[in-house]
Amino acid sequence: MNLNEATKRRINEVCKQKNIKIAEACLNSGMSPSPIYDLFKNRTKSPTIITLKRFCSGAGITLAEFFSKDYFNDFEE
Repeated sequence: MNLNEATKRRINEVCKQKNIKIAEACLNSGMSPSPIYDLFKNRTKSPTIITLKRFCSGAGITLAEFFSKDYFNDFEE
């Protein structure tokens, strides 16, 4: 698994756990969902930290919680 795959996996997990959609989490933080959708459509190589921070804020978690999964330690570059 590479970093983008790990990030997409975690976004899906967070949305499932919080019972929200990607767009809802993004809009809750005042962000357009486009940067996250671009990640899922492979239009971007890697999301910025601020994009992930905003997603996390809208989903009600911290960046530390987002990156707390072990698979972020084992990804391929």
